[in-house]
Amino acid sequence: MPSKSQSGERIIIPFANRRQAGKELATQLANYANRSDVLVLALPRGGVPVAFEVARALRAPLDVFLVRKLGVPGHEELAMGAIATGGVRVLNEEVTNHIQISSSAIDEVATREEQELKRRERLYRGDRPPPSVQGRTVILIDDGLATGSTMRAAATALRNMQPSKIIVAVPVAAAETCADLRSEVDEVICGATPEPFMAVGAWYSDFEQTSDQEVRQLLDRIASHPQDSTLHS
Repeated sequence: MPSKSQSGERIIIPFANRRQAGKELATQLANYANRSDVLVLALPRGGVPVAFEVARALRAPLDVFLVRKLGVPGHEELAMGAIATGGVRVLNEEVTNHIQISSSAIDEVATREEQELKRRERLYRGDRPPPSVQGRTVILIDDGLATGSTMRAAATALRNMQPSKIIVAVPVAAAETCADLRSEVDEVICGATPEPFMAVGAWYSDFEQTSDQEVRQLLDRIASHPQDSTLHS
């Protein structure tokens, strides 16, 4: 994606779409190709087409990693924690202690969000069980990072599942977000960090919303043919 003009000035050219972005991102992850310990996890929905191309190039398994924010009752925009794939719950104790929310109130919110998380897991994964994360090198992928709040929640939840290494990889991101994340995971790969950043969608020619159907189709395809180099067609 980054290129240079004749004067040598760095220019940022938008990606055509998420799958093209994934192909370019995969070139920066080549050291993780053909390794039995590597697992690619995508944040749905937009991260899945990107991660599909990365997993195909690395010949690695692909799955989704779902995260649901736990909003404070009555102030749902304020996150008091998050839940994630695999039954992981992470609480922001600074928030919960400050507002003195009861355990039962937290449980009520978590139960509601767990139902939605499980519904989406069934929708995307079908009958396939979630992959084992413990002891593996996990590459966590989205289509881009603005504030990085969802990715932070995912990385925190994933860390509780005891992988050997967490790599956050995205095609494009705000430079400050990339820098901040480096203290929270083992490795961060941001394909491009344009200034001014504006928004993730500004760096894609086609940024149409990824559908649930597309997520399911891509996961089914790579699960059925994990080593098939024709998947890109």
